[in-house]
Amino acid sequence: MRTQAWEPPQAQVERAYQPVEVRFEDGSWAVGRINAWWRPTDGSPWCRVRLLRRGGPERWMVFDPEQLMLLPAGGI
Repeated sequence: MRTQAWEPPQAQVERAYQPVEVRFEDGSWAVGRINAWWRPTDGSPWCRVRLLRRGGPERWMVFDPEQLMLLPAGGI
């Protein structure tokens, strides 16, 4: 998972609640949640992800659909 240890400008952060499946380079996966988005004007969107049941801090990462599969947030 490509990550960056920084925070984008708080005024530009959009809160979210989006379940995701996080796929790791070794082929393993974990369920997580995107709880914020940051969309820079000159690049790919970033999301703040927290892995569920694995612990650890939430982290900002570039949204990569090969590593993050968006899951339904609820309902049908």
